[in-house]
Amino acid sequence: MDEENKINIPEDAFKNIKTQAELDDYFHKLYKQAVENMLKAEMEEHLGYKKNEKAVKDNKNSRNGFSNKTLKTNIGDIPLDIPRDRDSSFDPKIVPKHQRMSARIEQAIITMYSKGMTTRDIEETVKDIYGVEVSESSISNITSSIIEDIKQWQNRPLSDVYFVVWLDGIVFKVRQNGRVSNKTIYIIIGLNGDGMKEVLGLWISETESASFWVNVLSDIKARGVQDILIACTDNLAGINQAINAVFPETTSQLCIVHQIRNSCKYVVWKERKQFVADLKAIYGAINREAAADALIEFEAKWGSKYGYAVKSWQNNWDRLTAFFDFPMEIRRLIYTTNVIESLNSTIRKYTKTKTVFPDDQSVMKAVYLAICNIQKKWVNPIRDWGMILNQFIIKFETRCKF
Repeated sequence: MDEENKINIPEDAFKNIKTQAELDDYFHKLYKQAVENMLKAEMEEHLGYKKNEKAVKDNKNSRNGFSNKTLKTNIGDIPLDIPRDRDSSFDPKIVPKHQRMSARIEQAIITMYSKGMTTRDIEETVKDIYGVEVSESSISNITSSIIEDIKQWQNRPLSDVYFVVWLDGIVFKVRQNGRVSNKTIYIIIGLNGDGMKEVLGLWISETESASFWVNVLSDIKARGVQDILIACTDNLAGINQAINAVFPETTSQLCIVHQIRNSCKYVVWKERKQFVADLKAIYGAINREAAADALIEFEAKWGSKYGYAVKSWQNNWDRLTAFFDFPMEIRRLIYTTNVIESLNSTIRKYTKTKTVFPDDQSVMKAVYLAICNIQKKWVNPIRDWGMILNQFIIKFETRCKF
């Protein structure tokens, strides 16, 4: 910063300050001077010449006075003189156009919103800590800046190969056309070649179908995913057909835990304990052949009473028993969707104060910010990754790329 734009603080600046009000007033003036000097420096850089100097040849632009803006900060409202130029091309970085709140307070609001605080709680907290009053619409406008981040994140390039992906959905109540409806945010977690989990994207829909999942999987394929070795899902509508269409070499594994829960829907309460214990002989078998024998015994015992539950195991047999083709370490990774269910459970904790979202954009913001917080803890590879990686390489030698 040149001599003209320096902030001058007299040595005896605090000598005559005797009250808190006088101290606050002094810091207001100091803040105003600092910001306005930085704005002047930005204008000099923008124009290419200093004030009172001749304009650079071929530069027809020049200074054009000032506009007034009041900036909300943690030390109160600060009136500022914002320099203007003739062709209105000056876009200051220290105080961006249309921004009337300091970046520090805006970041605090976004952080509180991401932690699941209600709008009312955010209003009260900002007022208590910063002495600044913010309205519900201001909070919405500030958090809406996240939408651009979501777009960039949703379109970012992905890895060539994911060793495992987990797919699932989480339901929220969203207001639409004057009524409240259930909408599902569908989430995909991928396990990459470094053994790290990452959320590949978010998609919102009222219904799921093969065409919906084809669009989702085509989306991640367009972003660079060439292969998925194993896909773990609940029995989502149309998901199997979509996987076969977009990633035909992928092994599909249905979540055993979901299958057990679905089977128990047809069983009377007093018999569920024994029913589940007998099911364990199937999914807990040492190999697929032993599991098939256990299913025959299971059908003989329960088929007459709960034929629909038995038939569900038979109809989904190939996808329920895919995990038997892998060593124990990989089996533990893929026979349930616990990885993504754990994520969904934590998202619920962040969003539990929001019983109904006003629109699709609001629910996407909340879930995205929750995921950002959660992924900060995903700093290490999954347990025993070195051993698991070697098992994947042996099993999928020609498809494992690094």
